[in-house]
Amino acid sequence: MKTILVTGGAGFIGSHTCLVLLKKGFNVVIVDSFINSSKKVINKIKEICFLENIKSEKKINVFKCDLRDTLKLREIFATCKNDGNDIESVIHFAGLKSVNDSITFPFEYWDVNVSGTVSLLRVMNENNCKTLVFSSSAAIYKADKFELLKECSDIIPITPYGNTKAYIEIFLKDIFKSAKGEWKIANLRYFNPIGSHHTGLIGEDPKQSMNNIFPIILKVASKEIDKFKIFGNDWPTADKTCVRDYIHVMDVAEGHLKTLEFLSSNKSQVLDLNLGTSKGTSVLELIHTFQKVNNIKVPYVFTFRRDGDKPFVVANNQLAKKLLKWAPIRTLEDMCRDGWNYQKNN
Repeated sequence: MKTILVTGGAGFIGSHTCLVLLKKGFNVVIVDSFINSSKKVINKIKEICFLENIKSEKKINVFKCDLRDTLKLREIFATCKNDGNDIESVIHFAGLKSVNDSITFPFEYWDVNVSGTVSLLRVMNENNCKTLVFSSSAAIYKADKFELLKECSDIIPITPYGNTKAYIEIFLKDIFKSAKGEWKIANLRYFNPIGSHHTGLIGEDPKQSMNNIFPIILKVASKEIDKFKIFGNDWPTADKTCVRDYIHVMDVAEGHLKTLEFLSSNKSQVLDLNLGTSKGTSVLELIHTFQKVNNIKVPYVFTFRRDGDKPFVVANNQLAKKLLKWAPIRTLEDMCRDGWNYQKNN
């Protein structure tokens, strides 16, 4: 079977995508610095494979590596080749992802996200590995209107994190233009992945500061944090809180598999695709749904708006549905139930 390199494969979306790839029969090479993830996740992936009768023995190789270490990356590609597992495609998750932290630490974000990607693409090019699925973000959009965001919507990021994602997309398009007919690239623009695998064995558990909404809700529900802070109750929305497009992480993972299959069976191209549900949910609606589904209280308090927040960020996902024959199938209730199951088990 084909061998897929997954950077950041021990992370939240990366680990769930590795499971989907293994279930499909791919060999998976995980490259992760483990700065914001845990090596324990690898054993959890193997445990799920055992529980679900997925043959993973000898199909998972793991390397600790910062993508900026080009020499180490070259060694990894060479090792896989010598073992008879030439890396044919890459799914690139690795990078720093906190919108708030990026405002405080722009040097670090530009270095890790952009320099790491340049290093990765350099080694891919050297090894004639020219199929890439890139983990982009809805943070690149201007999102100043109350309408579903299309792939052609204005791209004007307002945070360093969003800037790094947007400029990586530009870099990838430059690479494609420089060698027409060779590269197959997809930029997947995620909206708000939440939830966990239904077993509750893997989920979102950042080692560094928590900025994403769902892990904080989980910590409040489990009484590790006193109250959930809602940033602003004066937004121009129905209940005065921000509206986002929440999508189950397993739907996102399956979107990566569909994208990889599409690229493999079609001509050289660069794709920009939204991965979302096209359904907006406010912060208060998310909290109320979580409380109802799990029969648990999530105390919250309103506080000041955060820099970089926008009132309405929701995907138009029609292009992904059309091209990939993919659609999100899990509900907000599923997301809340599975996420809480992970928190209870960990």
